[in-house]
Amino acid sequence: MDKATKNIFFLGKGGVGKSTSSALTALHLAETGKTVQLVSLDPAHNQSDIFEKKFAEKAVKINTNLTVKEVDIDYWVKKYLSDIQFQVKRSYSYLTAFNLENYLDIIKYSPGIEEYALLMAYKNIRKKAKGVDYIIFDMPPTALTLKFLTLPHLSLIWLDNLLDLRNKIIEKRQIITKVKLGKKEIETDKIRNKLHEQIKDYREVKTIFEDKEKTFLNLVMNTDKLSFSESELIVDNLNKFNISIKNIFLNKYHDDFDISEIRNKYKQSGIQVLPASNKPLLGVAVLNDYLRALPAFIEM
Repeated sequence: MDKATKNIFFLGKGGVGKSTSSALTALHLAETGKTVQLVSLDPAHNQSDIFEKKFAEKAVKINTNLTVKEVDIDYWVKKYLSDIQFQVKRSYSYLTAFNLENYLDIIKYSPGIEEYALLMAYKNIRKKAKGVDYIIFDMPPTALTLKFLTLPHLSLIWLDNLLDLRNKIIEKRQIITKVKLGKKEIETDKIRNKLHEQIKDYREVKTIFEDKEKTFLNLVMNTDKLSFSESELIVDNLNKFNISIKNIFLNKYHDDFDISEIRNKYKQSGIQVLPASNKPLLGVAVLNDYLRALPAFIEM
């Protein structure tokens, strides 16, 4: 991914309008001359309905600056499981006599598979999006989104402990894990090698998630109390992991609602008001008309 590429995540309670907000933002940025890829990570995949086009893993061009794709989560779950099985077989090749492959199917029942698969998809998207100014992610419902965003942090804690344990095992067994070729030292312990690789990988993603110049989290909410409560839960949980909300998107806004409560509560965040529409926001023409009617659109 190009160093200048910025991530924008749209998150919030189910049904508040994450997909519509992310689609409007994508069209707005594209209209200002920015190159944008809009990616749906939500299993519900509403972008096909909003743009009235069929999307899949291969990005579809909407206009000169905008492409849209929908991630096939089942595909990435299968790919993640396949990669895990390959790594286990490679690292524990000395156990082939015990028919290790017969026991690997149990991996698919492990908790957390879906968020690890989403993270794998995210890294793949990031890697391929060279030269793109913004990647906008239409996120799943709250529980999965929170697990996804905090996964690098939690994985690093787990991996650091595994690495420490592996080092102790090697030390106790007095295994020679490094060989010297001239002045160059090569690590030969496959498991420790893999742990180092994963730690480097997750540390990079964690750094990007926490970088306020590269990653913007936009929290979408409506004007009802249930939406407010879940939004507070999201903010509180992310703050624990040094991840902050950049903007609040107040969707389906009505003039009789007092916005001062939102402004006071989220003083550190920008606020984008999206008034309730008198017709469904479906199709590029309708979305563009809605954007033109807005008095202003928040800067990203």
